[in-house]
Amino acid sequence: MTRRPRERSIEDYLGAVRRMLRAAARRVAGADEWELAELIALQSDLDDAIAQAVAGQRELGGKSWSAIADGAGVKRQTAHERWSGVTYEL
Repeated sequence: MTRRPRERSIEDYLGAVRRMLRAAARRVAGADEWELAELIALQSDLDDAIAQAVAGQRELGGKSWSAIADGAGVKRQTAHERWSGVTYEL
């Protein structure tokens, strides 16, 4: 199967984010508690980013709650309950 260039670039981008998070964990392991707090704060940023991506898929991409649930690895009702109140703002 041939992938479109856009799909590959998104995968590359997300892979880079994953590598940066792993590197941050290694560096914070030997750092102060302030840096640990900063790393923990990224969890909220990630949750916000996921909510915006879901809202964008709904509003811009016309994705169903079933499709989003499949991508998130949850049931449709769970996806709807978690993200239905989010408005796309990026």
